[in-house]
Amino acid sequence: MIGVDFDNTIVRYDDVFGRVALDLGLVPHGAATSKTAVRDHLRSIGEEDRWTELQGVIYGPRMTDAALFPGVAEFFARCRRARLPVAIVSHRTRFPYRGPRHDLHAAARQFLARHAFHDMTGIGLPVDRVFFEETKEGKLDRIAAVGCTTFIDDLPELLADPRFPAGVRRILFDPAGAQAPPVGVEHAGSWADIERLLAEPRR
Repeated sequence: MIGVDFDNTIVRYDDVFGRVALDLGLVPHGAATSKTAVRDHLRSIGEEDRWTELQGVIYGPRMTDAALFPGVAEFFARCRRARLPVAIVSHRTRFPYRGPRHDLHAAARQFLARHAFHDMTGIGLPVDRVFFEETKEGKLDRIAAVGCTTFIDDLPELLADPRFPAGVRRILFDPAGAQAPPVGVEHAGSWADIERLLAEPRR
């Protein structure tokens, strides 16, 4: 079983934080629009709570602004044709910590449906192979429970967690090339890189 994280691994947010922050009047026009820039701006003016609320909006109703990373849909479809089982395992709270009570799990599932992940003539991912866990510990337990032999995630700290299931091949998804993979973790900058890694013997 190949396990895949959801946010920032399947889903690409790139300029979404800047666009939504502008829509909500949280940053001035002309400001840098990256996620980090928006966060740093709000923290610098003492609006940490607005940053927390913004995340709830983006991972909830404004998930419609997000996109798939290039190649990820094709990866899932090729796995189905090759009869390689894949599961999505994510750490995502059910509701935001602050702000309106958006159902973040429902928003994520709607995103997958909108991008035809469960269309059996295309990607064909079974609905019962999608798991959203409320805690990091729950995610690690789920990775073990579904029998993952490989797991792909954008967070090096999760892949390096001492509780990470032993024996599972770990791949860090890092399109920006900004993170050093922990010891024993392989690095991929794109979904094409992931496919190449999986076609090679484990390092």
